[in-house]
Amino acid sequence: MPSIREWLASLGQSEYADRFAEHRIDFSILQDLTDKDLKQDLGIIPLGDRRKLLRAIAELAGAAPITPKHAPGSEPGQRDEAERRQVTVMFADLVGSTALAAGMDPEDLREVISAYQKCVADAVHHFGGFVARCVGDGVLVYFGYPYAHEDDAERAVRAGLDLVTVVAGLRTPARQQVRVGIATGVVVVGHLIPSGEAEERGMVGETPNLAARLQSIAEPDTVVIAESTRRLLGSFFQLDDLGIRSLKGIAGPVRAWAVLRASSVTSRFEALHATGLTALVGREQEIELLRRCFFKATDGEGQVVLLSGEAGIGKSRLMSAFAGLLAGEPHIRLRFSCSPQHADSPLYPIMDQIERAAGLAREDTPSTKLDKLDGLLKQTSTSTQDAALFAVMLSLPHDPRFPVVELTPQQRRQGTLQALTRQVEALARSCPVLMVFEDAHWADPTSLELLGRVVDRIEALNVLLIVTFRPEFKPGWVGKPHVTSLSLNRLARPEVGAIIDHIVGNKALPVDIRQEIIERTDGIPLFVEEMTKAVLEAESESEARRTAALVPSPALAVPASLYASLMARLDRLGPAKELAQIGAAIGREFSHPLLAAVAHKPEAELQAALERLISAGLLLRRGGVPYPTYYFKHVLVRDAAYSTLLREPRYALHARIAETLESHFTDISENRPELIAHHYREAGDVAKAVAYLSAAGDRALSDSALKEAYEHITQALQLISALPDNDIRRRGELKLQTALARTLQEQKGYADRQVGEAYIKASEFSKRLGDAGMHLAALYGLWAYHYLSGQPAAMLEQANEFLAFAEREGETGPIMVGYRLVGTSRLINGYIAGASDALYQALVRYDPDMHDAASPVGRSLRARFGHDVGVTMYSYRSWALWLSGQPADAEKAAESELERGQALERDDQSRLYALWHAGITYVLLRNVDKAAEIGSKLTELANDRQLRYWQALADFLCGWCAMRAGRAGDAVGLLQEGLQLWAQTGSRIFRPICLAFLAEAYAADKPDLAHRTFEEALRTASETGERWAQPEIHRLFADLLIRGGSSAEAVAHYEQAIAVAREQGSRSFELRATTSLARVLSDQGRHAEAYDRLLNIYRFFDAGRDAADLVDAKALLDGLSSSPQPGQ
Repeated sequence: MPSIREWLASLGQSEYADRFAEHRIDFSILQDLTDKDLKQDLGIIPLGDRRKLLRAIAELAGAAPITPKHAPGSEPGQRDEAERRQVTVMFADLVGSTALAAGMDPEDLREVISAYQKCVADAVHHFGGFVARCVGDGVLVYFGYPYAHEDDAERAVRAGLDLVTVVAGLRTPARQQVRVGIATGVVVVGHLIPSGEAEERGMVGETPNLAARLQSIAEPDTVVIAESTRRLLGSFFQLDDLGIRSLKGIAGPVRAWAVLRASSVTSRFEALHATGLTALVGREQEIELLRRCFFKATDGEGQVVLLSGEAGIGKSRLMSAFAGLLAGEPHIRLRFSCSPQHADSPLYPIMDQIERAAGLAREDTPSTKLDKLDGLLKQTSTSTQDAALFAVMLSLPHDPRFPVVELTPQQRRQGTLQALTRQVEALARSCPVLMVFEDAHWADPTSLELLGRVVDRIEALNVLLIVTFRPEFKPGWVGKPHVTSLSLNRLARPEVGAIIDHIVGNKALPVDIRQEIIERTDGIPLFVEEMTKAVLEAESESEARRTAALVPSPALAVPASLYASLMARLDRLGPAKELAQIGAAIGREFSHPLLAAVAHKPEAELQAALERLISAGLLLRRGGVPYPTYYFKHVLVRDAAYSTLLREPRYALHARIAETLESHFTDISENRPELIAHHYREAGDVAKAVAYLSAAGDRALSDSALKEAYEHITQALQLISALPDNDIRRRGELKLQTALARTLQEQKGYADRQVGEAYIKASEFSKRLGDAGMHLAALYGLWAYHYLSGQPAAMLEQANEFLAFAEREGETGPIMVGYRLVGTSRLINGYIAGASDALYQALVRYDPDMHDAASPVGRSLRARFGHDVGVTMYSYRSWALWLSGQPADAEKAAESELERGQALERDDQSRLYALWHAGITYVLLRNVDKAAEIGSKLTELANDRQLRYWQALADFLCGWCAMRAGRAGDAVGLLQEGLQLWAQTGSRIFRPICLAFLAEAYAADKPDLAHRTFEEALRTASETGERWAQPEIHRLFADLLIRGGSSAEAVAHYEQAIAVAREQGSRSFELRATTSLARVLSDQGRHAEAYDRLLNIYRFFDAGRDAADLVDAKALLDGLSSSPQPGQ
């Protein structure tokens, strides 16, 4: 039976509960109260409140006992809204009622039915059940609604057994018998019919049907229960397994059990934990370990502790105790709390900590926020540059006191991470630092990257970093010498008792009840805490014993009995329960302004409800007036409140939250669109959820937070498929696919398979929509994918398609880009002459002013086609010029490319592009010093940005330089590492020539390996169709064969190199191969032949005679001309 406190809560009068308790008013004297008593003795002044109470008392006084509206103590009052709950349902039916009706006078039958119904009502009410409906001799009963109890399943079974006994004892002409069926499950229950005579609290779900069907198979005077109920009973009752049954209207087979009698167990612990307790350990050892680590840190040996444990095991409680232990020690504490709703919000826990440390308030003006931030940072003498980065991170406007942050998103991201790391270092120089990073399993990738940097840096700092997380999170720092892993086990009985004593305080708690809690909670602190509080809130010792009786099974993640315990506490909140549901929908944590805006309640009522939630121990408050933040003490508390919401009200609530965030919290809308997307998704508004996820993806991509961008965009793509298949949806999909491709290409490289798939889809969507601009962007993406994945034929086909489409559209910029793509593709395929023509056509359309990086046209082309067009105009043109025999012009083009790239300080991708392509031009020119200089710059920039794609290319360049400098060992290491990185990106372009470089490096002391590697290089070129470097690979292979004494085979490779180069129109490679062959011929005494063949190619070069290859050729020609000819 509900308590007076619960009854008052159901009426919305919880504030008077203590007064009723003080005057010892229970249901036995409730009906004797008068208006004067309420006003003068109980001090209830508002007339409306007194009238509500008197009306409710009158309803209790004059009701028939069987109707749900008047069941004593069961009136839900204002709790009429339907909700989702776990309920145990009992269905009871009188045996033989049809025959009884046929043989009795209707008035006599009425007396029998009335007596039977009274028996049901008495038995049910005694065990706290609720009679929902009576139809003749059939009675439907709920346990767990309108008020939950921790032991509802047990109560239902005991009520059923009691009913069998009392019905059998009815004084009727013939002995009466009853059948009872019981089942437990999740249902929708409440007022399902808005008005009219049918006022019973209806229920929807399989559970009531199952209870009714189980009743139909029960023998007379028998209680039959479902498996779902049996699992909650432990060994409280002796049961008879009725086996698997097929029941009409119930999907699938059902296991049924007949209840024989209550068991004579010695304790509830024995009943609920027949398998015994798991071995438990205390917390003293953990505290001591943390203490030792702290004092090591204070001595300059920075420490990291990885603290793991299941939900509710007490990680946060341990942190609180450790903080208390250090209260007398000088130190700085930094606390970072992750949130499940911000797992994709870059640096959320860090920004949250800084905002709290600086005291930033939502109502502060930007100037005030900057003042507060400045004041905080001055404590550590933070540089103005770092302070500016922090202001940008917090989305604060520029202020003259800080320098302007003119960095690319990637630079800004890296700079911010470095600044945050320096901040920790600065704090550690002034005082020992305790850093607590809580719930890392909800951390965003950028915060985890920062955490990794801190872990690596603090070994020599006065810092103790503690990272807490659930077991599913796998940190990557295990095994480092300054890192300690600590896993929390469940508590031993003495520690459980200490928690109970702390919660109980000076209140009286019988020894056996205290022991019962220890026995039942299995050492999980959350269960101990929640169960103890539920016991203390019980109105009587008998209810307290029942409350302590059932505890969660440790085998379940969220045990049904813990859910019931939490629901019992929520049910006592009265109107505050609605606020708990609103807060639960917002999230684990919510601000006062947001809650107030969503709840639409008067401030006084809102404050009263919040105080009720806080006093009940469900909410904690952080921060002071006027705008504190509230958070659920445990995730499971939040989940329990949220789970009661039905779908439609839940949708409406999330929609209200999202709309409130949009209209009243523009800073969140702009800076955390993923949060609004979450609420629209939960509201079922897919279109708006997709729009905000798309915005979140764009924002993350602009900040180079690539992992977060990927998550947002893929979530949006999953959702958008639910929208109607029309042009609006297709435009959205096109935008998302393009954004996904951009994200993946920056994250994994252009050659990744997913990049290709994304661009194929984007191409299909843009073509269907007739969006020329987006279609060209998608075609460019596909071209880049085929280029880097080593598919030259497909690349050329894609380039021709791009150019044809651009010419049809008639836009100069894309036409210029199209010629560049065609020229590049022809070059890679080995069509050097055609490549030169196309690249020239691109260059003549290039206008340095119109296509400048700062111009609108230049920015548009950069955004659509990946790189600065000025850089790309010169890149492959410099290669084509060299290959076609114009080394001087090639060097000029490379210099122009480098100059253009150097000017693009904020465009990392274009700078890297310029460095690589110019570097290879100098490799072709055999200018080792210049290539080495460029390689060093490329390495530095690629490593700083942590871009594997460019790191691999830098290794290729530096490896070639090392080999030419005589450092074969270094060359092998660099080239092997580069090829590994290159393979990880999925790229295959340039692999043949880089394998040739590696083979040349092997040649010094591993000729056999060099031989195999040259063969692999030629095989790869043949397989992929990347033919431009084939002549050089044949020539280098021939050089190896000459050194090994295989002159005939070497000559064949030289001849092949010359033939392929001549076919391609690659005069420089033809000259180089002919020069090598001429040396061999000369060594064989064939001086005239050598001279003639070399002269025939040399005379084609009319400029750039100071290039290395031409100098070598001229020197050899001079030597051959003075050599004795045959017959002389």
